[in-house]
Amino acid sequence: MRRLEFALAGAIALALGSSVAADEAATRALYTSHCAVCHGGDRLGGTGPALLPSNLGRLKPEQARVVITRGREATQMPGFAGALSEAEIDALAAWIYREPETPPAWTMADIDASRRFFRDPATLPDRPLHDADPLNLFVLVEQGDHHASVLDGDRLERLARFPTHLAVHGGPKFSPDGRFVHFVSRDGWVLRYDLWSLERVAEVRAGINARNIAISADGRVLAVANYLPHTLVFLEAATLRPLKVVEVGDRKRQKSSRVSAVYAAPPRNSFVVAMKDIAELWEIDWRPDAPPVFEGFVHSHEKGMVEALPSSAGPFPVRRIDELAEPMDDFVFDPSWRHVIGSSRDGTRLRVVNLDVRRVIAEIPAAGLPHLGAGITFEREGTRLLAFPNLREATLTVLDTRDWRVVKRLETLGPGFFLRSHEASRYAWLDASLGRRRDTVQVIDKEALEIVKTVTPVPGALAAHTEFDRHGARVWLSVGERDGMVVVYDARTLEELARIPADKPSGKYNVGNKIGRSEGTSH
Repeated sequence: MRRLEFALAGAIALALGSSVAADEAATRALYTSHCAVCHGGDRLGGTGPALLPSNLGRLKPEQARVVITRGREATQMPGFAGALSEAEIDALAAWIYREPETPPAWTMADIDASRRFFRDPATLPDRPLHDADPLNLFVLVEQGDHHASVLDGDRLERLARFPTHLAVHGGPKFSPDGRFVHFVSRDGWVLRYDLWSLERVAEVRAGINARNIAISADGRVLAVANYLPHTLVFLEAATLRPLKVVEVGDRKRQKSSRVSAVYAAPPRNSFVVAMKDIAELWEIDWRPDAPPVFEGFVHSHEKGMVEALPSSAGPFPVRRIDELAEPMDDFVFDPSWRHVIGSSRDGTRLRVVNLDVRRVIAEIPAAGLPHLGAGITFEREGTRLLAFPNLREATLTVLDTRDWRVVKRLETLGPGFFLRSHEASRYAWLDASLGRRRDTVQVIDKEALEIVKTVTPVPGALAAHTEFDRHGARVWLSVGERDGMVVVYDARTLEELARIPADKPSGKYNVGNKIGRSEGTSH
């Protein structure tokens, strides 16, 4: 009897295993037949985005099922309601959220093979082909149909509009002269665009899931922070040719890490890099003649001897700061560029790291989850202050950069995403886009540290991301809906001046403010 029970159990398990295998084979066949041509046979993307769990973080499974059924407006994604059954659609929706059997890789050769040119760089004009002020142009990201626009900041007119890859993220970066702008998408595509000829120049895929990019102070090198694979990629900006791929991990090479963010520190001739999964900051010298980094010695208790720590030589040597209590997800520089103020995702504490001595010098309790990348500095009563919004609490935090004391926590209408100002303006503008009052933006007097006006450009519609023009005379605000617009205000009187139609506009970036490193915007 016992043998019969075991035999029956074995037969049932074999049948179930065969059924699961058959279901997987059927789903794989469905994907190959209907999805692979755009999204790649390995789900790493092609003309369509990568379909991997790490790339689908903002798209919930039920939303994915709706997209498969109905398609996605303003993209090439068709609906399959008439071609697939509900069970097949459910199977595909579940399939794309499965981790791949082997971790996907994206090598130097893959990067180089993906490079393509829209225009021969040697044939670009030697002067602007338009009469707008090149330093008062705005680059506007329109998420609705995945385009970007170039807008004249003086005439308030659109000069050009061109397609981008899906989900442009992390803020475009400009060459030091303001001529070229570089975008990165979640799928790791980097695009170089010429603001003189108003043409796309080249693009390359630097990763499978990218976070953001940074550009060196001389405009020669782009750095790309990747979630997948766990790499930091360096590109030659002019040609997008890969220069080096750095596999990211801890000093002992025991744990790899996603890269949370990379920012340029121009006065230091370096990039500073934050890690998602290891408690380290990296500083990387981008200069061709950068000296090697020798990390010194450490006592090994296991071997009972002193060992030399690994050195980093060659191009882009890595200088580690690894005496942190936890990873830093986001950070901002102080005006001296000697300090990094960072936080982890739990948002309970800020840490100030001195890049020269390579250690934490101050800790500050945090309210909510600070959005440090949206922080700004400004002068008040002879003191340089740092202010930033919080993503989980309706407050604005203001710090004294001399002693890292909290000067004020200003209550707002809701958790906000972006704080913006300009050195020529007495006001800073803060949205409440993560709360119930998402249609409002509050204007803050930087001297009084008080809210002086609340603006609601379109009741019920998302209002977010302000940016000043290069003179600090006008403020541009996005109404982020499909039938949205950019609303322009007088920075002094706070009165509305104009509305420019746009398709779900998000960030807009002024050339002069970015390359001049205005204190009122992020870099």
